[in-house]
Amino acid sequence: MPLLLAPPQLGRPRASLAVAMLGFAVVTLDTQVVNVALPDISRTLGGTLSGLQWVVTGYTLMFSALLLFAGTLADRIGARRAYGIGMLIFVVASAACGLAPGLGWLVAARVLQGIGAALVTPTSLALIRAAYHDSGARARAIAYWAMGGSIAAAAGPVLGGALTQLDWRLIFFLNLPVGVVAVLVLRRTADSPRTVVPFDWTGQAAAVLTLGALTYGIIERAGPVPFVVAVLAGAVFVTAQARGRHPMVPLDLFRSRVVSVALTVGFLNMAAFYGVVFLQSLYFQQLRGASPFVTGLLFLPMTGLVAVLSPVSARAARRFGPAVPVVGGQVVMAAGLLGLVLLPADVPLLLVAAVMVLVGVGGSFTVPPTTALILDSVPHDRAGTASGVFNTFRQMGGSLGVAAFGAVVAGQTEFLNGLHISLTVTAALVLLTAVASSALRTRKA
Repeated sequence: MPLLLAPPQLGRPRASLAVAMLGFAVVTLDTQVVNVALPDISRTLGGTLSGLQWVVTGYTLMFSALLLFAGTLADRIGARRAYGIGMLIFVVASAACGLAPGLGWLVAARVLQGIGAALVTPTSLALIRAAYHDSGARARAIAYWAMGGSIAAAAGPVLGGALTQLDWRLIFFLNLPVGVVAVLVLRRTADSPRTVVPFDWTGQAAAVLTLGALTYGIIERAGPVPFVVAVLAGAVFVTAQARGRHPMVPLDLFRSRVVSVALTVGFLNMAAFYGVVFLQSLYFQQLRGASPFVTGLLFLPMTGLVAVLSPVSARAARRFGPAVPVVGGQVVMAAGLLGLVLLPADVPLLLVAAVMVLVGVGGSFTVPPTTALILDSVPHDRAGTASGVFNTFRQMGGSLGVAAFGAVVAGQTEFLNGLHISLTVTAALVLLTAVASSALRTRKA
């Protein structure tokens, strides 16, 4: 049984909420703000398509690989301290990104950014939980927290495009004042409770190696060796989870068909969304000659509707059950992906942006009820673990989606051919998971 080291204190709830919102917003912003700057980064620092993929996946890879570890660290040293460490890492890494003299430096700094983001995300929510003891007040605080992240995601492409018009390095320097303010406000929050919990060092190392080798193999197309390493490391991870005393991911979660399908849905949803944002940014600027700012504006309808429609999907799930919006959202997303394939090469850019809206709408109707499906299918004492695993799978999907989309494009002589192949295959996979989702029925364990 975990040993409580420090009792929770009341502190200042608004300070905790402000810190949590700042942290989650800036971390979410950096998943979207970089894409529209990629052509300018390439012109300044050089590098091929694979190098630009690493600029995006270096961040999301470490973000996804360390999310569960960060939750354990927050329990062990306290959410307040873990948040502070994560934000300091994030700020230092952002400065290093802005000062990068070459692409390799930038990728390394993005990896460091991902480590900081992984520490900030779960601890920001833990700060809210500790500060708000009334369930109603806590629910409202979490809604504000989520809204901040949604607004940041929607604003990311536009803000990135506007700053890139001046200098792409500003998209990273923007994080510095936000991070400094967050650390200063953090001093006004209460100390967090700490519990003695063990680390799953073997599982964590194997998880990072598995994802790193798999991503490297996909992006660099370096032959079978990286994939063999990924398989061996994956086997070590599964063994550690099955036989370890304190696994990060209890394997019995996957015995539930609902959980397994929901994790697949979350993975593919983010792979499609991140892959579309990555390649369409290059398409708008390199093939159609749009400026970074115009490119950001073209993304706004898609990303903005994600923030607006998420509450609507929650109401639809309550009225019809979570399976209905999950299936409908995936069908709409697949329609958007196939719509982008069928558009003629010289179609007006506004029409391309309109078709991309279907991808965003599909995602906004899929993720919240998929989360509900998972939480309704596990015991109450597993809800936190199941939610963490779901978020990890989603971030893994984003990272590997960018890697796979870029690899397909790199393997074709024409950019549009690679783009269309990526979108078609992803649409087919999304439709398959929609069929699997249609038969789901939740049962509280």
